[in-house]
Amino acid sequence: MMEKIRFGIACYGNLGRGVALSIRQNPDMELVGVFTRRDPSKVQVVTGAPAYRIDDLDQHASDIDVLILCGGSATDLPKQTPELAKHFKVVDSFDTHASIPEHFANVDKSAKAGGHVAIISIGWDPGLFSLNRMMAGAILPEGSDYTFWGKGVSQGHSDAVRRIPGVIDARQYTIPVESAVQAVRNGENPTLTTREKHVRECFVVAEEGADQSKIEEAIKTMPKYFADYDTTVHFISKEEMEREHSGIPHGGCVIRTGKTGLAKEHSHVVEFSLKLDSNPEFTASVLVAYARAAYKLSKEGAHGAKTIFDIAPGYLSPKTPEELRGTLL
Repeated sequence: MMEKIRFGIACYGNLGRGVALSIRQNPDMELVGVFTRRDPSKVQVVTGAPAYRIDDLDQHASDIDVLILCGGSATDLPKQTPELAKHFKVVDSFDTHASIPEHFANVDKSAKAGGHVAIISIGWDPGLFSLNRMMAGAILPEGSDYTFWGKGVSQGHSDAVRRIPGVIDARQYTIPVESAVQAVRNGENPTLTTREKHVRECFVVAEEGADQSKIEEAIKTMPKYFADYDTTVHFISKEEMEREHSGIPHGGCVIRTGKTGLAKEHSHVVEFSLKLDSNPEFTASVLVAYARAAYKLSKEGAHGAKTIFDIAPGYLSPKTPEELRGTLL
């Protein structure tokens, strides 16, 4: 009988729902339960697993092999991951790039103190895109990296628009500039500004009587979010928003261009791309694969914080090393 890895999910939103669905697709896994800040009696887990109060996690520690953290990077994970890494093997999707070194240090200290493995910043960027940037740079040391995101919904930017007075709902799409992408794929090695790489498109449901020109100006001049981009704003009805913009698609690509040869006469382009119908469900699937790696590493006696750079690909698969060599190598 196959040994099943027992998982818990901390926080249950779009990402947590995706994790539950992903665990369901893996025969070597089972979901022990979801741990939520809401009233558990009002939380219906998509796979039928039980829901518990997050404050009761310690009562279930012996039942959980790996805890997958599905809170937000702004306020949840900086506190939750170090605290829970003292008591559980954990995996998170912390995605504030500039704060990753600090987050790693905090988690590493706690995980080592508790004797657990903690894998941080797992997803597709940071995550799979990071890994591909590293690999292509190691293979083509003389070259340039380019990352394009989209077309897809940026949940953080959408939330920023929703916070503007007079806005009821909003979706913001990040869209690569196709001419810039094509120039990179052609090996032209362009030097691109932020504005030249992506545009932003916003769909906004405004309150009745709201000053739409004032809302549009607030969006286009918002520092860190829109001021450095060419941004288009569309005002639409609530019904159109629900009909046309209810999904959370995303994607993008990482491209490395490089030269080899005595006179650098040979050009190479390495590209890794994603096209995702559901950003949270795909991110969740990456988290689940790396949660399997956390379990395997722990069985080998590893502890402390890890990133995607530290984990051999074979740890992600349910196949044995012998099966991988025989079927995929």
